[in-house]
Amino acid sequence: MSELKSLADQLRNKIANKNAPQPGKTESKKKTKPDEPIVILEALRAYDLADHDSMIHVRFENPTAALLHHLKRATGIEVNKVVGYAVRQFLEQHPELKTLVKQYLQKIEL
Repeated sequence: MSELKSLADQLRNKIANKNAPQPGKTESKKKTKPDEPIVILEALRAYDLADHDSMIHVRFENPTAALLHHLKRATGIEVNKVVGYAVRQFLEQHPELKTLVKQYLQKIEL
């Protein structure tokens, strides 16, 4: 009878150990390798601000502003470049905004 109990205990321990995280084997999210180029960073670096002379003052929430400044330190990409690229992408993804502005301008001219 004690053999059955010890066998049952062994099975319980085995099952519990399978469900428990293994020491040294932590589950980690898939990380990109440091040597592997990140596509968005390449696109940001390629974005040219040379012919842009208009400036707009923009306000950000503190966490967003901090992230942008840390991104600049980590990658060397200027915040102006990131914001310019992001706005261009936003407007390309939402062409209805350009249409709205065109309609407004036509209405003013009348």
